[in-house]
Amino acid sequence: MKMMHTLSLLSLLLSWSSIVFALELNGYVQWNKLCPNYEALGSSRVLLDAGKMSGRVTRNGNFSIPDVPPGTYILSVLSHDHLFDHVRLDISSEPLPDVRSYVFGTPLLTPSSVSLPYPVVLIPRHQNKYFSPRESFNLLAMFQSPMMMIMVLTGGMMLAMPYIMKNLDPQTLEGLKGSQAKAANIQELMQSGDPRGLSALLAAGEDTKPGTPVIKSSAGPSTLQQRKGGKGNKRR
Repeated sequence: MKMMHTLSLLSLLLSWSSIVFALELNGYVQWNKLCPNYEALGSSRVLLDAGKMSGRVTRNGNFSIPDVPPGTYILSVLSHDHLFDHVRLDISSEPLPDVRSYVFGTPLLTPSSVSLPYPVVLIPRHQNKYFSPRESFNLLAMFQSPMMMIMVLTGGMMLAMPYIMKNLDPQTLEGLKGSQAKAANIQELMQSGDPRGLSALLAAGEDTKPGTPVIKSSAGPSTLQQRKGGKGNKRR
């Protein structure tokens, strides 16, 4: 029974000490160009350790979180349209907490050397933008597209082709027309499924191969006759 009384007394003492040393955390939002007033901020809350304790931001920018027991906390702001810096709070038996800057994700064992004033001052650092403006029509950007450049080049070649054909000599022009007609004929045969199209295609490929050069003898008939005559004289 004595042990039970002792444990109950200890628990009462601990709860009483936590109540005695509990702190009402106060602070305010400092308006700036990003967030000039409460209407721009909207409904927001100040959180300790991602929501273990919280307090609402009032219309004049003030906030308070009552009965915060001693310990180390990370203070953040839950806001829809604005971003705020995180703040580290070390609350002890001292009348004022130790307020320091905090970079989200860094370990709590090494507190920052930058000390901040109390009451806590929260400054909006960034305004969230959920909608991007619609891009206007840009003629130069359209012509910088690779597909558009290919189309322009193809159109230029089609326009320049008649002038190129006019400047060709008649023999080259006739050969070019014959090649085009032959290619069109082969294409029609291939599309119709005629086997002559394949044979014509193979024949056209063989025609384009360079022929084997023929070596002609530079020796005339008189030279050959002299050689034959020389052989006959030797036999005699």
